[in-house]
Amino acid sequence: MRDYTDKTVLTVGVEEGWADPETDPTLIDWPARQRAAAIDFTVVNGRPVNPCQETPVQRGRNLLGRWGENRTADALAWVLDEDGNRWIVLVERNRGRGWGLPGGFLDSEETFVEAAWRELEEEGDLDLRHATWRPTKPRYVPSKRASNEAWIVTGLCTVGLGTMNRHDFPPVTGKDDAIQAAWSRANTFQELTTHLMDVYGGEITSKNHTGMLTDWFAAA
Repeated sequence: MRDYTDKTVLTVGVEEGWADPETDPTLIDWPARQRAAAIDFTVVNGRPVNPCQETPVQRGRNLLGRWGENRTADALAWVLDEDGNRWIVLVERNRGRGWGLPGGFLDSEETFVEAAWRELEEEGDLDLRHATWRPTKPRYVPSKRASNEAWIVTGLCTVGLGTMNRHDFPPVTGKDDAIQAAWSRANTFQELTTHLMDVYGGEITSKNHTGMLTDWFAAA
């Protein structure tokens, strides 16, 4: 049985407030966390059980901060141009992590929607906090950072800006851990990936974002 929690979780994570200071999961208020969970999970002998993934780390939090569910949000902002073509905002992350949707972990007490518009502003310099956002059903995120006792659930939140001339699109700029941001033409997922490669020489590297976008295009 492998028991592992990265030291940054217990030091930097606790100091910055994104990690539980409690090292014994049996002392966590599990009924409260289960009631608030986006995806149901069980607790056995005071220890949370990953609802979707068996990992090499059977005990401990691996690279994640919270025991049990760790929440992230992804922001999908879209607009139609004067010819009816759809465009969405993507960001290129640093350290060679490729392109994807703006997103990240929820701060304390945040909703998925609140985190989505915050991440869009932090990573794309686009403030849409007062727009009408639509959350989608949360989904489990397979991750090498997870363990059998700590995992990630994300909520994709979308916002539409209607129709406008291409030159009137609100500007976006890469910030935080994004080295650039851009509106990418996206009538279909295939068109999105082709446009991203042809114009920016990039690709969507996250399997989670690929899955979310594929599902969104299918439902749109």
